[in-house]
Amino acid sequence: MIGFLQRWLVTTLAVLVAANLVRGIHYDSAAGLFVASLLLGVLNAFVRPIMLLLSLPLLVCTLGLFVLVINALLLYAVAQVVSSFHVDTFRAALWGGVVISLVSLAVNLLTGRTESRVQWRRNSRRDGSGSGPDAGGPVIDV
Repeated sequence: MIGFLQRWLVTTLAVLVAANLVRGIHYDSAAGLFVASLLLGVLNAFVRPIMLLLSLPLLVCTLGLFVLVINALLLYAVAQVVSSFHVDTFRAALWGGVVISLVSLAVNLLTGRTESRVQWRRNSRRDGSGSGPDAGGPVIDV
């Protein structure tokens, strides 16, 4: 329950930043902002994986950049459902999706809510005769 609330607050903060930075995204009340971020979180949890699976060939061809379009579509869909949250154009939804993704990534990294980590280890031997997967290079554990 705490994890859900923290994710919801991170999403709300990200949507708030996007509404303040991106021209074309705005909300009428704080309640509209909270409802929009809750709906965006639900859509990201349940609809986004299906959309990613269905668009897998496009994701491969665009080297993953089509994820930005999926994020924009979800943000635009939230604006269509929540009457007090507005996204004027698809371009605003696209930039809003980028801002929301970057803010969410930054806040999750700062709060430690992400599963990814980068760890650098060096082999303790100076002669380079170590063997195995930890034989002296960087290790990225994702």
